[in-house]
Amino acid sequence: QVRLVESGGGFMQPGGSLRLSCSASGFIFSWHVMNWYRQAPGKERELVAGMATGGSRTDYADSVKGRFTISRDDAKNMVYLQMHRLKPEDTAVYYCNARGTFYQKTYDYWGQGTQVTVSS
Repeated sequence: QVRLVESGGGFMQPGGSLRLSCSASGFIFSWHVMNWYRQAPGKERELVAGMATGGSRTDYADSVKGRFTISRDDAKNMVYLQMHRLKPEDTAVYYCNARGTFYQKTYDYWGQGTQVTVSS
């Protein structure tokens, strides 16, 4: 079955760095766009970063541009989110998402999420 398992979250002081990892299984990883979303308490889930198949394109939320970097390793079925210069407003549960569109139908797979807390 499809599994997305996030890791690497935790507590960090402002200005620090964290690297999130997402391990994927149960589907053809290289055929899917890989995204990181986050959801802060009382807020909607938002797209943080996304990477197209083959790494041909990346997209970032304005709030994280220049601080976060998404990458993927298709050989290992892994996607990463490197986060630098963390801010308290980055505090959220971060979710790994895989999205594929086949025969005009879109499939979305989600991980359970990993908590990131940025506080002094």
